[in-house]
Amino acid sequence: MGICERKGSRVERALVHALTQFLAFRGPDGREVWTDGSVGFGHTMLRTTRESLMERQPANLEGKFWITADVRLDCRDELQKELEKEARKVPRAAPDSELILHAYAAWGEECVRHLRGDFAFAIWDTRRQILFCARDHFGAKPFYYAETPDFFLFSNTLNCVRLHPSVSDGLNDSALADFLLFGLNCDTATTTFRAIRRLPPAHCLTVSADELRVQRYWTAPTNGRIRYRHSDDYVEHFQILLQAAVADRMRADPVGILLSGGLDSGAIAATARELSSKTTGAVNLRAYTVVYESLIPDHDGSYARATAEFLGIPIQRIAFDDLRLFDRWDDPEHAWPEPVDDPLLAGLFDQFGTIAKDCRVVLSGDGSDNLMHFQMLPYARDLLRRHQWRRAIFEFPMYIRMRPSLVPGVRRRIKGVFARDASEAVFPRWLAPDFVRRTNLAERWKERNKLPTLPSHPVLPKGHASLDIPQWPHLFEHEDPGVTHCAVEVRNPFLDLRIAEYLLSLPPFPWFFEKMLLRQAMVGRLPEAVRLRPKTPLELDPLAARLNQQGTGWLDQVCWEGELSQYVSMSALLPLARRANAEQALSCMRPVCLNFWLQSSRRVRYNLHAEASNG
Repeated sequence: MGICERKGSRVERALVHALTQFLAFRGPDGREVWTDGSVGFGHTMLRTTRESLMERQPANLEGKFWITADVRLDCRDELQKELEKEARKVPRAAPDSELILHAYAAWGEECVRHLRGDFAFAIWDTRRQILFCARDHFGAKPFYYAETPDFFLFSNTLNCVRLHPSVSDGLNDSALADFLLFGLNCDTATTTFRAIRRLPPAHCLTVSADELRVQRYWTAPTNGRIRYRHSDDYVEHFQILLQAAVADRMRADPVGILLSGGLDSGAIAATARELSSKTTGAVNLRAYTVVYESLIPDHDGSYARATAEFLGIPIQRIAFDDLRLFDRWDDPEHAWPEPVDDPLLAGLFDQFGTIAKDCRVVLSGDGSDNLMHFQMLPYARDLLRRHQWRRAIFEFPMYIRMRPSLVPGVRRRIKGVFARDASEAVFPRWLAPDFVRRTNLAERWKERNKLPTLPSHPVLPKGHASLDIPQWPHLFEHEDPGVTHCAVEVRNPFLDLRIAEYLLSLPPFPWFFEKMLLRQAMVGRLPEAVRLRPKTPLELDPLAARLNQQGTGWLDQVCWEGELSQYVSMSALLPLARRANAEQALSCMRPVCLNFWLQSSRRVRYNLHAEASNG
């Protein structure tokens, strides 16, 4: 965390101590503060890399630049070579925060264009009297801030910013509107609180006494184009990049793996096992899989176990069958900083609590589906536009032969034109009419399926645009220690810039058709049943199954928050929830989730103020 008094007054050191003390739960390895006139930084240390074993933060470089950072860098060797060209000698074992300081000293605010990895940091430049902040390309690390004419306050933990007594607790109607309609705030620059903002992924921020400037420093490329003569070259290049991405995230011991039983997480586990066996000091790998043993039919656990046994990795099953609706939502230790639309999310605390007993780092297979999203039509148009007739004549018939059937696709298009899907969500009738009018919810609803407005990729428009959807930072923020209260850092090898830029340069056919590239890369590395397994969602939604078991009688015991009436018409919600079908019942859970969150949020706010004043 950090605070900058914009009018030059001296920062209150006791306040910096109090805010830093609040962060102790996410950094058990050390706690330090630094203040100098109008600026103060605080840091609690969670050591997750070998280079961080002797690291101390806040850190400085020559007394000119001070940093507090939550960071794990990729491509360290390449960055150090670039710095050497700028006459900056950096020890090979320097922590990542020190590398960022040298990068800033060499390139100033352009340093972010040289950084790869997961990071959220702030640097105080004593010469220019500015604060420079940045968040990584995909938003793996959170960054929240509050700005007033008097001060600028930031943290990677939302509730830490709320702790400041001068930060308003007023709610953001637009964020709540998005939550009630879509289950999350679709604006990556705002939070549920009007006074608190978030720095979007791939953005940096500069603060001075009289100005705050936010700008984007990176957009996923659209002009990459890799075409090899031999098909094996595509697979080999991908394997090299995947090994590099996993290796950069395995600078820890032990390392956990979120093993779902599918191809993506299995590929990460297989790569991690190979890398571990090649090093002199083998990394202790452990797998964790979430299973349902009685609530719903679930075969993922058996596939995950088969993968773990094939690779020789011990696996622990974490059963979610006993979770009850809104379990532990009144527990301050499990209070969510922002509304969440899953009444069974107490399971996330159980999952991370189990992992935290063994590991501080866990690898995830998220990201592959988006980057390998298959689209044939844009690719076909690109071939014809470039007059690549030979390739088109060869690949079009191959694509038709590989498709299971043309009929399902035709049926979907006809159905989309002439009929309405019975399961399609409808505009909620339980929204308060005044709230609908003042937040223009009807228009928001019409826009719900539109992808971000970004430069269009000529071959992979949906895959390219999907990298910028709000679901990514939403996912990362809710797996962050600031939310889980567990000292576990999730790392996503597929969301590595090297892999993202490579995949956005490839021809989608045949490599993204049923994820052939990944399947080919895993030949002999995974059990065939897992390597060839199609994408398989759960047969039943666990929430729907639990709702079916518990019925709706529990609604009669809910204590409703008076503030909820500003957003929800209770007279419409309760009758609908009691007689709703499965689809409607899931939609009706969002107002209930908001109700519980409003209650817990107010309790947390009170406790935070008390802690700050005693700090």
